[in-house]
Amino acid sequence: MTFEAEVIAWLPQLRRYARALTGDYAWADDLVQDTAERALARWSAFRPNSNMRAWLLTILRHLYIDQLRGRREIAVDDESAPWRNLEAPQGEVDGLVLRDVQRALYGLSLEQREVLLLVGVEELTYQEAAAALGVPIGTVMSRLSRAREHLRALLAQGPAEGPSQGSAPAARNVAPLKVVRNP
Repeated sequence: MTFEAEVIAWLPQLRRYARALTGDYAWADDLVQDTAERALARWSAFRPNSNMRAWLLTILRHLYIDQLRGRREIAVDDESAPWRNLEAPQGEVDGLVLRDVQRALYGLSLEQREVLLLVGVEELTYQEAAAALGVPIGTVMSRLSRAREHLRALLAQGPAEGPSQGSAPAARNVAPLKVVRNP
């Protein structure tokens, strides 16, 4: 397989990771395109017999961070957060659960979200994730552990219930109703 064909073969995984990072389809597609362009322009920097996927994910992550800095949007304002405009797929309860997970995912810090996506979704090993993020393996393991705990806490709290709400034990056991819009 040629270098170009291998880069093309990884585009769906890059797109999935970019969409999970950004929460915005257009921005994610631009990131993937920029990643592919940079990889093809710098093909000589790729070491043969190394992990192409980890190399591409590293390029994508660096571009994402550069763009965040350029936009000065390191923190996401809760009112303009990407999940505010998401709708569950029509007739699918699983879509509501997915929306809740996505909302909780964006509640994590960038460092926790990155490592959770790389290890949990992209199925990179700790070593590959460490290489992609440029941190030691212990840092990956620590961030992943904290990310999982924080995600569990966010999902347990429920979408309509904030940390200061729902102090009564009975109120915590009742799942809030969710509004699903029909077209």
